Amino acid sequence: MNRIVTTSLCVLPLLYGSVVPAATPASGREAFYRCRTAEGQTLYGDSMPLGCQGLDTQVLNERGMPLRLIEGEKTRAARVEREAQESALRREREIRQQRDHVLNETYLTVADIERLRDQRLDLLEGQYKLTEQNIASLRERQSRLEAQITRFKPYNTSPGAPPLPDHLAEEMVNTVNGLKVYQETLTKNRIEQQQLTESFASDISRFRELKGGR
Repeated sequence: MNRIVTTSLCVLPLLYGSVVPAATPASGREAFYRCRTAEGQTLYGDSMPLGCQGLDTQVLNERGMPLRLIEGEKTRAARVEREAQESALRREREIRQQRDHVLNETYLTVADIERLRDQRLDLLEGQYKLTEQNIASLRERQSRLEAQITRFKPYNTSPGAPPLPDHLAEEMVNTVNGLKVYQETLTKNRIEQQQLTESFASDISRFRELKGGR
């Protein structure tokens, strides 16, 4: 094993990599730093060796016994990732426990869950139909405006046709934009209904598990 000693003190590398200063009594005081490079060299120093920057570095006492570890970049990144994963798992577990608690405390039977599901779906369906009515109304307005603007330039190519009034142009733009918004609302409504159905199906399945298949 290659060892490089970078210290101003008189130290003796031992066979197993520990370091002992000459005639120094045992204590818990931090005295030395030790790391191993990617090339397999072991570096020592009474201060952090330059070659140990970014590497796992042990802090040793005067008897060469490890007191603590200064994490290197790879170790720190791995720890942060591990802690993030553990935190996510804890959060998922808490969410599952909270969900189970709500299911147990809120419902007595599967029929109770189905009843709430149907109520929410009916509400969404009612909103969907209302949006369809608004779309139909806007389309009627759009047809009426299209008939009106054909009398004006640039839609009418007759030499004597007047220019399109600003209020008609603005109303047409607002109508087209309103139709776009309502169409997007319909799409979102259907997605929400699908997600709601899937969510309640999952709740029903879990509720049956909690109740032993009932």
